[in-house]
Formats: sequence, structure tokens, C-alpha cells
Amino acid sequence: MVKHQPLQVYERQLCLSCLTGIYGCRWKRYQRSHDNSTKWECLWFIILFLTFILLLCWAFFWWSARNDYSEFNWLLYNRSGDWTDSTVAIVTTTAASFTYVAFLMILALCHIAVGQQLNLFWLHKTLVTAALLSTIAGLIYINRLWGDEWNTIVISLQSMGPFLHIGALAAITMLAWLVAGQVIHVERTSKYSQALLLLGYLGAILCLYLAPLAITAPCLMDSDHLSPRPAVIGRRGAPTLAPENTFLSFTKALQQKVSGLEADVTISLDGVPFLMRDHSLRRTTDVDRLFPKRQFDGASSFSWAELSTLNAGQWFLRDDPFWIVQYMTPKERAQVANQSVCRLEEMLQLAVESNCSVLFHLRRPPLGHPRHVSWVNDTLQVVLRSGTPQKRVMWTPDWDREVVRQVASGFQQTSEEKLSTEALQDQGILQVYLRYNQVTRSDLREFSANNLSVTLYTVNEPWLYSALWCSGVSSVSSDAPHVLRNVPYPVWLMVRQCTLLPCKDRACICSEVWRMSGVRSYNPEQIMLSAAVRRSSQDVSLMKEKLIFSGIYEDRLSFCTSHQGDLLLWSHACHVRVSLLTCALFSLIHF
Repeated sequence: MVKHQPLQVYERQLCLSCLTGIYGCRWKRYQRSHDNSTKWECLWFIILFLTFILLLCWAFFWWSARNDYSEFNWLLYNRSGDWTDSTVAIVTTTAASFTYVAFLMILALCHIAVGQQLNLFWLHKTLVTAALLSTIAGLIYINRLWGDEWNTIVISLQSMGPFLHIGALAAITMLAWLVAGQVIHVERTSKYSQALLLLGYLGAILCLYLAPLAITAPCLMDSDHLSPRPAVIGRRGAPTLAPENTFLSFTKALQQKVSGLEADVTISLDGVPFLMRDHSLRRTTDVDRLFPKRQFDGASSFSWAELSTLNAGQWFLRDDPFWIVQYMTPKERAQVANQSVCRLEEMLQLAVESNCSVLFHLRRPPLGHPRHVSWVNDTLQVVLRSGTPQKRVMWTPDWDREVVRQVASGFQQTSEEKLSTEALQDQGILQVYLRYNQVTRSDLREFSANNLSVTLYTVNEPWLYSALWCSGVSSVSSDAPHVLRNVPYPVWLMVRQCTLLPCKDRACICSEVWRMSGVRSYNPEQIMLSAAVRRSSQDVSLMKEKLIFSGIYEDRLSFCTSHQGDLLLWSHACHVRVSLLTCALFSLIHF
């Protein structure tokens, strides 16, 4: 009689097969292993992790810099001579690379969680290496070309700090189960590695909980202390809606209720001030069609008779720099196509009719130009003849400032350099015009204490406008006034409330509760009861009686100063943080 051995039945493991197959191209059961990963594969895991962190920082940089995409494209235009929206390719590539590396990182962590051996496929290694090297090259290039933009990351971190902190705490808590699993398996790792992993994880938690002590968000403040809404100046009009520095652009800006108009002024060969940002006319006019041999010449080398024949609107329809042309009506496209080079006098007349301020930047003609010496006087005479009230003119050129002050004493003398308040007062400066990442909150307080108005440029994003609003900025210059018009209140504002909780030993504990503006405040009694949830009913009753009848809350409320509030954690996420930390600790205890 022949005995038949029962066949061994293997349970299908579809998820595990997909996990090991996608990560290491190990689709078969016999290809998988529960052995410890080799040192070579551990090294590749470290490279993958570093690439993920680097791409995360790179992606966050471009997210923070989206306010200045137009400026970056203009910098590239000045270097290459051709206008292209390079940010689209950069952002798309960054998003794709980060998604790909993040996906591999999740697969690697899943390998560790289920005890599978790490074995990254060679194609993934090649692509990860390419992503790492290209990101490093991009960082070096941006640091050379656009190094001052790194300060934007600090402003973005301060503005979004509370929300980023909650996300980081959620991420570190999700890793608690994974860390606990690695620590508990004594037979698979050395005790030294276990202690190092556990200390590293606890150190990361500690750093996250202490991080808010070093960061202060501008919109963590009482709503009563919020300064008035910053005025918005149309920088070159409304260049995201119409061709920059044209009559139509300034008209569009005034329709968005701006408080002032800003323009770049160049002097023509025959002394007529006109509006042009670039050194040449190639980008914003059809000079290559009418004057092909002079298309690379400076804008100031043309007479006004020649300039008046150029079209200054067709380039906007052709290049569509802000992806707006497809939403225009046929009538609007016709208006854009018929724009010509705008004179300074036309803009000033528009400002007088609208009763708004004007701010312009002068470009001195080169040596040998007929107006190389009289360029300031030519512009000054046009401003005086226009009838613009002197108090509404923000004069920025430092050249012949004393002469201008004698002729037009009512001009608002404005500096484009960041100088000390003493130097500004000695020069009779009343306003400061700076880039938004050149000033800090302490600088703003110092300027305000010395009666100096501050205008910051270029502010296009609501989050940045809200952060500067909370910081006390009086006015901003924007390429997108239609966007800022829809920000009647800061995007988010967290209000601080302070409550003193009595304890049995009569010690007072200061507990701060941050709430989003518009959300009802917490009742001190409810906070006390929730904090004492693990106490006995007798203790709760005793604490409740003390809170209601002792009057401690009213008598000692002033004990919580604003300085203490800055040193405490952002407690709008207090309950979330406590719950997350509890989950992490219970995870470790469970294993």
C-alpha cells in the first residue's frame, strides 16, 4: 500500500509579493528572506533616507518660493536672453522625484516592519542616485543664482510652524510601532543597536516637543493686537492680469482698489520718461520686428517717436507668462493686443484721477547719453507738471536727493537700502522700501518706534500677506493685487487664553490654550475637569470647589505674561500632542 504524503498548501501572500516585488523585483516566494539585511543594503537604505530628506527640503523650498516664481524667471531671462517659465519644469520634476522616493521609503519601512530582508532593485538604485545628484546640483545652482531666497524658508516655517509641528508629531508617532518592533526583537539585533535606536527615537520626540521654544509664529497673537490691514501697491500695475507697465495694467490695478501705483522709469533719447523694466525692449515689445538690428540696444537709446510705434501687449498674449490668456474674453484680448509703451505722464494722470500714491524706480541712462546728467531733473519736472500731490509721491532715487528735497519738500523720501534708523533720520527718510525677506519682526518694531513706514515687495501669496500683516507691516507691493484683495483677514490667527489651575499643594499651573480665530473659547472649568480626568471624584470635586469659590482664576490671571506664552508650546495642539505621545509610549509598552 502506497502512502501519499499530503501536499503542502501555501497561502497566497499577495500584499507581501507586491511589497517585495516592487521594491526589489522579488516576486517569487523562494526569493524572499527573513535574514538580516546585508551591510550593503543597509547603506542603500541610508542613501534612500538621505535622498528623501533632501528632496523634502527641496520641495518645501519651491513651495515656499512660489511667491517669487516670476522673479526667478526674470533672473533666468537676464542670463539667457530668452523668456521661459522654468518653474513649471522644476516643480513638476521635483514633485515626481519626491513622490517616487517617498514611495520607495514607505516600501522600505514596510520591509522592516514585516521582517523582510532589504534588497533594493538595481533600477531603483540608479534612479535614486540620479535624484540625489540632480537635487544636489540644483541646490548649488540656486545658491549661486538666487541665494537670497533661502530666507523665505525661515518666514514660511514661522508662518506654518504650528501645522508643520503637528504633522511631524503625527509622523514620529506612526513610527512608534516600527521602532518598538525593532527594539523588542532581541535575537535579531544587538543590545547596543537597540539602545541606540531607542535613544535616537526618544531624542527625536524630545526635539520635536522643544522645537516650538525656538520658533515664534507672527500670527500667534490676540486679535485685539492685530494691526490695520496693510495697504496694497500695484507693482507695475497688475502684471498678472495685463502687460506690465502699461496703461491697461495700471487701470486693472486701480480696479482692485490698490492704494498706490509702482513703475520702473527709463529716460528716452530725447528726455521723455517712459515705463520699462528691462534694459532692452526685446521681451515686452515687438522691437525685433520694427527695429531688428537694434533689438539688443538699451531702451534709453530710442527716441520717443520710435518708442511710440512699438506694441507692448502682443508678447503677453504670445508668451502667456501667468497662464491667464485662456480666461480672457475676446474684448480683453483685443485691449491687451493694442497696448503701447506707456509714458510716466500717463501713469501720473491716472494716479491723480484716482487719488492714489505713486512710487517709481529710475534707471540712469548710460555714459554718452544726452540725458545722463539731467535724468533726475527730467523726471522731477514731469512729476511736478502732472499735478500729483507731493505727499503722495514716494521718491526713491538717492541721486540729488537734497536738490529734490529743496524743489519738492512734500515728497515722501523713501530709501531702498536697509540702513540704521539713525542714518535714515539723518537723511530725512520717512519710508523704507525693502524686499520682504530683508527685515525681521524686530526691525519692524524698531522702524515703527521711530515713525518710519515700511513697504515690502513683492508679496503675491495670501499666506505671506497674512504673515506680514500680523508682523505689523504698513503696506506691501504686489504683482497680484486681485489675489490680496480677497484676503480681508489673516489666513489664520490663533488667539491666546491663559488659565490658572489650582493644585492641592496650592501651586499654580499656567496652562495656555490657543484657539483659531472665530472658534469659541474654552471654559476654565471644562479645562480643569479634562486635566483631572484620572483623579478620583473627591479630588475633582475639591479642585472644582477651589476653582469656583477661591477666586484664584481672576486674582492670578495676570501671572501669565506674554513672555511665558512665547516660551510655552503651541498649545492649540496640546491635546493632539498629548494623545500622540501617549500612543507612542503605549506602543513601546505593548511590545
